Amino acid sequence: MRAEPGADPGAEPAAAATPPAGTAAATPAPGRPAPTPAAGSKAAEAGPGRSRRFPSVTRDTARPEGSGRAVPGAVSTPVRQWPMLAVLTATAVGLLVTALGQPRAGCLVMGVALILAAVLRRLLPSVGMLAVRSRFTDMVTYGLLGLVITLLALVMEPNPLLEIPFLESAVRFTVR
Repeated sequence: MRAEPGADPGAEPAAAATPPAGTAAATPAPGRPAPTPAAGSKAAEAGPGRSRRFPSVTRDTARPEGSGRAVPGAVSTPVRQWPMLAVLTATAVGLLVTALGQPRAGCLVMGVALILAAVLRRLLPSVGMLAVRSRFTDMVTYGLLGLVITLLALVMEPNPLLEIPFLESAVRFTVR
């Protein structure tokens, strides 16, 4: 046992003080085995002979809501992830159309792809990697981003397809 700071090094150590509630004693009482650290604690992970690999079965966290497969496991990975691949393909087509000189059409395709992602997230029970957060949060995020991109494509100059009355005055106010 260590001596208390400021105590005489040659003196006999005093009786061990009781540790605060909820903590383990630094040294075990005579005749008792040392307490084992709780699973998942830093002491348990750092001990000799302990593996640093993650456990095969996690007990303390829930699986993500959309972590299931869209198609049974016997099918190849690209087929199981078809919702995400459909949205990514539509977005890539929109980027390509924009790069080829048609920004309005490209932005419309990308906006519709995000709206499609929101619809797929709502309708399908499992969408693979398209599920990032909770179903509600994913639907709202994909839907709002898709709606904003689609509206921006419709009001894009020259010759906007949609006229928003206050937009011109707001732009004129912010950009002088």
